[in-house]
Amino acid sequence: MKFNPIITSLLENDAYKFSMGQAIFHQHNGKVTHWSFKCRNKDVKFTPEMVQEIKEQIAAYCKLRYTEDELNYLLTYEWIHRDYTDFLRFWHPRQEDIVIGTDSPCGLTIEIESSATNSSPYETQIMAIVCEVYYRMGGCGVPYEQALADYKVQVDELIDLIKRKVYNPGVFSDFGFRRRLSGEAQDYAIEKFKDIAGFVGTSNVYLAMKYGIKAVGTMAHEWVMLVGQGYPERNPAFSNKFMMDSWVKEYGILNGIALTDTIGTPAFLKDFQKTYATLFSGVRHDSADPYKWGDTMIEHYKSLGIDPMTKTLLFSDSLNFEKATAINKYFEGRAKVAFGIGGAICSPKGRELNIVIKTTEIDGKPVAKLSDAPGKNMCKDPEYIDYLRKTVDWRLNH
Repeated sequence: MKFNPIITSLLENDAYKFSMGQAIFHQHNGKVTHWSFKCRNKDVKFTPEMVQEIKEQIAAYCKLRYTEDELNYLLTYEWIHRDYTDFLRFWHPRQEDIVIGTDSPCGLTIEIESSATNSSPYETQIMAIVCEVYYRMGGCGVPYEQALADYKVQVDELIDLIKRKVYNPGVFSDFGFRRRLSGEAQDYAIEKFKDIAGFVGTSNVYLAMKYGIKAVGTMAHEWVMLVGQGYPERNPAFSNKFMMDSWVKEYGILNGIALTDTIGTPAFLKDFQKTYATLFSGVRHDSADPYKWGDTMIEHYKSLGIDPMTKTLLFSDSLNFEKATAINKYFEGRAKVAFGIGGAICSPKGRELNIVIKTTEIDGKPVAKLSDAPGKNMCKDPEYIDYLRKTVDWRLNH
């Protein structure tokens, strides 16, 4: 390796990898999931040297094991069960599950396949490796040391603007692990932000433990796709019902923020009726117009006789502090609002990598995300996308 290991603790992952991971372990572990990497930046190129470093970093990552201190920390969260930490004691990443190549326009391919329990944690940790290798090896056009120095100035300026109320995002947390400049950079940011009013935590569980703050996160699109589309006997138009049933079975009223846009928010609302809307403490926005989405959710709660001020609208789509401030002001007094902010906290401004690793198959059959924003769709089988759209259209009319 050209530099030290990037991931040094298996606890260094997004919190929702543990909440989804436990539910998968208990209910859906028999599923085999396939994941594929995509770089959305048209001008980004990974050199052969970068690809080799990514391979070596993943090899080092696959040697990690959970420590007893880390497992004991997980048990401090009310929703973590001991049988899951007992499983994690013996779990580790498997290099055989991860295939790295170069046959793509950006010069990097990543294909992952394993049981759902094995493969789910890989996504965000491998993304963090890819980003840091890219930045450390000069991919953004400047040496890493300069990018880090510029980033620290960026963080300090953000905090100054928040303290002076130029930015007023209200309640917010860090969601930047997967696309961060580096582990060193994210650590710097969290140490700075942890004492700022309104900052409630980070998705990075390792840094939450290190700094004594809350690890935040509930579910991602992979969960809805796995539970709703991973079973051929189920109509995928009811994905949201299946995933909410499964989540409530696992957690009851805990971890209660539901993701709305995996097959489109209109389809979500068909199944998000009074029981679920009461049990879940709120909903998360991850695509399309945040104002229209928020207005729609508020009206939906009202139509069910639920006071929107008792529920949380969590916004997490490509946010910066200016956008969060405007959204916070717009919904003030109408609902509880919170923000998960990623790139604006952890990525170097103007040099952001827009990469994803998404579930594309389960048990050898295609699955897809039908986002409220079509540009976020990802599926290897156009025929399946067409089939999924037809089932969702049918659901919307019945």
